[in-house]
Amino acid sequence: MSYTHLLYHIIFSTRNRRPLILIKNERRVYGLLFAILKKYGAETLRIGGMPDHIHLFISIPPTFAVSEFIQKLKRESSLAINRDSILPKWDGWQEGYGAFTYSRNEADKIINYIKGQKEHHKRVSFIEEIEIWMKENGMQTKNLRN
Repeated sequence: MSYTHLLYHIIFSTRNRRPLILIKNERRVYGLLFAILKKYGAETLRIGGMPDHIHLFISIPPTFAVSEFIQKLKRESSLAINRDSILPKWDGWQEGYGAFTYSRNEADKIINYIKGQKEHHKRVSFIEEIEIWMKENGMQTKNLRN
């Protein structure tokens, strides 16, 4: 038998970080993402974000590589957003993503962080946020602002 429970905090943005996910339609976007996550067997602990980016706290099945899973999620959600006219002027998700792992003991911290995005971003920009996550995880941030 194999046992896994890998929790990922995944962050990705709209193309060119355009603020397209407005409050009036964010629930539809989150619901769409939730449905796709469920379709592929992911456990969703929290979805949230801002007009220009999404945060997911999920556990994905071990049969998927993280990059493959995110690629499917972004592709399918972008097609559905266009098909259903959920977001005006939608032109897709930006290339790339951030993915960080956490233990079950840290789940409440990440869930609360995602819940508090709107308040958090009154103080910290999206780029500053990603830089913080990357530094906390020992990653280089030198090309992030390009």
